[in-house]
Amino acid sequence: MKALVLFSGGVDSSTCLAMAVKKYGAENVTALSIFYGQKHDKEISAADAVAGFYKTEHIKLDLSLIFDLSDCSLLSRSDTDIPHESYAEQLEKTNGAPVSTYVPFRNGLFISAAASVAISKGCGIIFYGAHADDAAGNAYPDCSAEFNNAMNTAVWLGSGKQVKIEAPFVGMTKAQVVKTGLELGVPYELTWSCYEGGERPCGTCGTCRDRIAAFEANGVQDPLKY
Repeated sequence: MKALVLFSGGVDSSTCLAMAVKKYGAENVTALSIFYGQKHDKEISAADAVAGFYKTEHIKLDLSLIFDLSDCSLLSRSDTDIPHESYAEQLEKTNGAPVSTYVPFRNGLFISAAASVAISKGCGIIFYGAHADDAAGNAYPDCSAEFNNAMNTAVWLGSGKQVKIEAPFVGMTKAQVVKTGLELGVPYELTWSCYEGGERPCGTCGTCRDRIAAFEANGVQDPLKY
């Protein structure tokens, strides 16, 4: 079996990559990174480093034009500042809508692109690192178990029953993801999660806060310097 991993270079997707390599062998794993017009390229650099560590094939796609109409705060074309609050604090202001760092249907597009690449590469599995904390409160609805189940059905049928989605963390917290990765020896020092593109992670955006807390919950310090 060959596997394709949707791969951002962050904690969750790097842990997925480690799981795929352990299960199928590096020679049978392809990492797929997608540029979507984000404000920095730190994610792509991190993805290069982690894929290099595991010696997997690394493919990159540019889907940035699809998001040209969006004012998501993560995008380089947006004048909206990235919030430096927890997701819970952000959701108090959204009236039930996703947070401002939600890129419109991004994961749906990513999975669709990944399915096409997977079929072309002969991969029967797409690993996707969504976890329960991101879906909580409708912050990122395209990380929910319901969304994953629907996309899995669509990909399975649309691929002629050749490709399935494996989302091992969809019912897990970020802390549980980190616990899994620590057991696998994931090189978290090579990863990048921050929404900002500075020399060091900001430590205060939503994803930095979640990352720091996940490591603390496991009794270890995040290897990145903030």
